[in-house]
Amino acid sequence: MTENASASALSPAPRISKWWSLVVLALGLAMIVMDGTIVAVALPTIIDDLHLNITDAQWVNSLYAIVFAALLLTTGNLGDRLGRRNIFLVGIALFLAGSLWAAKSGSAEMLISARALQGVGGACILPSTLSTVNATFRGKDRAAAFGVWGAVMAGAAALGPLLGGWLTSSFSWQWIFYVNIPIGLVLIVAALVVIPETRSGDSRPGFDVDGLLLSAIGFGALVFAIIEGSTLGWWKPLKDLSLFGMTWSADMPLSIVPILLLLAAVVLTLFVFWERHRARVNRSALLDLHMFYTPTFSWGNIAAMMIAVGEFGLIFALPLFLINAIGLSTLGAGFVLATMAAGAFLSGTMARHLAAAIGAAGTVVVGVVLEIIGVLALVLVISADVSPVTVGAVLVIYGVGLGLASAQLTSTVLSDIPVDLSGQGSATQSTVRQIGSALGSAVVGAVLSIGLAHYLGSIQGPAENFTDATRESAGGAIAGLRASHGPDEVIHQLSEAFASATQWAMVAAIAFLALGLAASLRVLRVTRQESSTDDSTGEDEPLTDPTCTDV
Repeated sequence: MTENASASALSPAPRISKWWSLVVLALGLAMIVMDGTIVAVALPTIIDDLHLNITDAQWVNSLYAIVFAALLLTTGNLGDRLGRRNIFLVGIALFLAGSLWAAKSGSAEMLISARALQGVGGACILPSTLSTVNATFRGKDRAAAFGVWGAVMAGAAALGPLLGGWLTSSFSWQWIFYVNIPIGLVLIVAALVVIPETRSGDSRPGFDVDGLLLSAIGFGALVFAIIEGSTLGWWKPLKDLSLFGMTWSADMPLSIVPILLLLAAVVLTLFVFWERHRARVNRSALLDLHMFYTPTFSWGNIAAMMIAVGEFGLIFALPLFLINAIGLSTLGAGFVLATMAAGAFLSGTMARHLAAAIGAAGTVVVGVVLEIIGVLALVLVISADVSPVTVGAVLVIYGVGLGLASAQLTSTVLSDIPVDLSGQGSATQSTVRQIGSALGSAVVGAVLSIGLAHYLGSIQGPAENFTDATRESAGGAIAGLRASHGPDEVIHQLSEAFASATQWAMVAAIAFLALGLAASLRVLRVTRQESSTDDSTGEDEPLTDPTCTDV
């Protein structure tokens, strides 16, 4: 589509600085994505050191993702209005403050509040990186830039457990937060030097405060309910929930989770009506709903959510299998998962060459097909006796697909969105992926739990005494038996049951990846139709940057 030069203000910068700015943006992205997975590995150590109860531990692990998802639309809109580099810098500063606070924490309250501050910082950083790439790069450069961005997004999540395991075992858990400080300080200086400032040309009056509150409450309630549903109970309360000095008792007739899901549905419906109203009266809106009339954007976001459910479901179940069923250390499991990251980095950076031949949408389809093949291969090889090398080799195939899909899906989703709306479009896709990641852990976790109940229930003999503990600990009891040199036959029986349950969890991941593939094929069809229309009318997308003006 034709870009209007006045649509987005862009500070002048030499061509080479674009690639240096991409490096800085990618490092900022890697830092916050890694932080979403690095804490889970160190959590047992943190629990022992700070004497956390199980509720505190859950908040430490999930609050970052909840705050992150709740604020993405707001920060994306702020980037469009106030400058994307400005919001990126604010995000880095907040993230560093939260990291230092977390490292210095001596109590559950301090650590939980620090994680919330990190979530605010992360919410500022993510859409700023994506929208800056979208506003700065054009033509063939754009495909390469999105390839790097997608490879970092995919690979950093897989590297988080490896880095967390190494820092915790080699130094202390505080270093999973301390490591952000020098990186963030370098990023602040580098961002001021090499990242061009971009912002929207939207001059509509006012700031959508009501939309901010509605989106934050709606998405926050939705993600919290999804993440905590299996712990608190999807319908009947399983345990007490204490929040802000109030307690939702396990004796209540209904769990708080369905209430929060209903609240999210009502509030997000009000949010949509409010945004339509803002558009009608020509006031600034947090979300331009007209973007969803763009087929590549709407179908691309559906694909992104379904793929995220499958991808993050696998990331949830696989480490449990590697550590509990086949007895790897945390660091060993991290090395196995790193093979997935290696495949993702390799294919993500090379995806632009495939995209040049078959298009970005076609590359996404190839990537998702490879992901499905990789997970299907996992289903076939998983057992209590499988070699970690075999799992790692299969994960390379999956990682190659992950890199291809992640690298070009973002480009495809934003391809027809005006630069003016880069922040909103980027934040919308990021929000969708966050919801998908939370759903992945919840849905695949539920399938794993059901599978454990089924396969453990069929065990006879001495191992039967450990089946309840194995199910309730998500396999942790197997690791405990192994550490205490329990009977080999008992450990093997329990591990085989866990492996069988993991196979069903992988099948669930495949189902969602298949839904993502179906949506990706729809995007491919739309892009081919648009391409044939453009060819018939003689219209081509400009390959040069919009005219640059000083900010």
